[in-house]
Amino acid sequence: MWRTMLLIGIGGGAGSILRFLISNGISRYLSTPFPWGTFAVNVIGSFLAGLILSLFNQHTVHAPEWRLFLMTGFCGGFTTFSAFTAENLALLQSGQILTAIIYVLSSVLISLLAIWAGFACTS
Repeated sequence: MWRTMLLIGIGGGAGSILRFLISNGISRYLSTPFPWGTFAVNVIGSFLAGLILSLFNQHTVHAPEWRLFLMTGFCGGFTTFSAFTAENLALLQSGQILTAIIYVLSSVLISLLAIWAGFACTS
């Protein structure tokens, strides 16, 4: 059990650090009300999740520890629903209703396409 928690923790830490670097890097270059940094990491994370799930479904990767490390740990730490909802609340509170609607719809639809694309890459 401790080994499993350690693997998830290491994966989550790595995912969180990479999310911070990518999100802040994008936000530095794109100064708009639309939260491009969180949007990008959620779409990239969805693609990676599809790729990882496909590899496990094809039994290319057999070790369950890798699934916990990559999916629960890394992808869980890399993507962020809490930031997504907090950014939408901030958009709504500042009166940017159309931007919030576009953010919600595009995040969900494009992330669904990304997970499908990641899954399809190994099929």
